[in-house]
Amino acid sequence: MMKKKKWADLMPVQKILAIVAGTIQIGLLVSALWDIQRRPNDEFRGNKWVWTAVVFINFIGPITYFLFGRVPDSELLAPLSEEAK
Repeated sequence: MMKKKKWADLMPVQKILAIVAGTIQIGLLVSALWDIQRRPNDEFRGNKWVWTAVVFINFIGPITYFLFGRVPDSELLAPLSEEAK
């Protein structure tokens, strides 16, 4: 069985990569939570509370939210452009 490494056992490059990955993950989480907080309910695909829970899943949660959880601006503006005709 492989021994669990401690922070002190890591090489400097491994420490830097871990810090960068953690910073990116936290940045994605914070930006997704901020976006969820400011959006009205009708701009979501699905439930706002479900997406709030999903974004806490490592990197994949926030990325999934940004790709699939929001209604694109083109869909939001479509009813307005139809009224102008």
